[in-house]
Amino acid sequence: MDSDRQSLPEFDLASDTFTVKDQYTIGELRTIMAFLRSENGCPWDKVQTHDSIKKNLLEEAYEAIDAIESGDPALMADELGDVLMQVVFHAQMASEQAAFDFDTVVSNICRKLVSRHTHLFGQDQADSPEAVLDTWEKNKLKEKGFASQSQVLVDVPRSLPALQRAFKVQQKAAQVGFDWDNPEGPKEKILEELDEIREILEQTREQVAQELLTAEQAGRAVAAEVGDLLFAVVNYARHLKVQPEIALTQTTDKFIHRFTEMEVLAEEDDKDLDELTMNELDALWEAAKAGEKEHQA
Repeated sequence: MDSDRQSLPEFDLASDTFTVKDQYTIGELRTIMAFLRSENGCPWDKVQTHDSIKKNLLEEAYEAIDAIESGDPALMADELGDVLMQVVFHAQMASEQAAFDFDTVVSNICRKLVSRHTHLFGQDQADSPEAVLDTWEKNKLKEKGFASQSQVLVDVPRSLPALQRAFKVQQKAAQVGFDWDNPEGPKEKILEELDEIREILEQTREQVAQELLTAEQAGRAVAAEVGDLLFAVVNYARHLKVQPEIALTQTTDKFIHRFTEMEVLAEEDDKDLDELTMNELDALWEAAKAGEKEHQA
């Protein structure tokens, strides 16, 4: 345990006090978590810290998104419960340290909902979803005391997935007019960045051959240009009103499905994929795509 953490709370309930039943309340959830963290509680739960379980919150959030996309209400309710459990877990640990508790978490979000919906609870006007978002951002800026838009960009969490972080940073920059007028701008930028990648590849190969650059330095230069390309692709997707994180996830799933079908087709001919030529692999890929289209039709 962390040396600066206060001792775990005493808990006068025994483990047999808790039984499996069909319906619980948020109060019971908090009680169960407090017991798990108590001296008489769970050996694993009571040694955790904010840092040791922080990745769990991210994982549970992703699983909740998968459940939402599945369209299965029962699965969604289950996964949202896992997210809530992470919130209660962190709140319980903070309570033990006298930092804050679950009621503080609830109060903070309620206060935020009221203070940022000033088109309902104040004097602002917002008659469309877009206007509501503008009002929300204006109030958020005021609450955080930001004096510049740069501070708004820096405030976008670095822990976000890279595509999502780039998307949000671009959105924030667009709030002050730093944006393309239409999708043609970022589309041309993609082509420009591709040309720059070709140029840097040629330059670094020559410089490495002449021992003017190390292979590691050349790799960093190429990576920087690839980053510019990805940023431009995210910008293009944003202008097309496509969430790049979701689009790439769907494409990755599609790739896995087609690759799996390729293996099935190869096995039907008693072959392994690693024994096939690239032309044969391409043929299997096209066959998998064709079968996918037939199934969709």
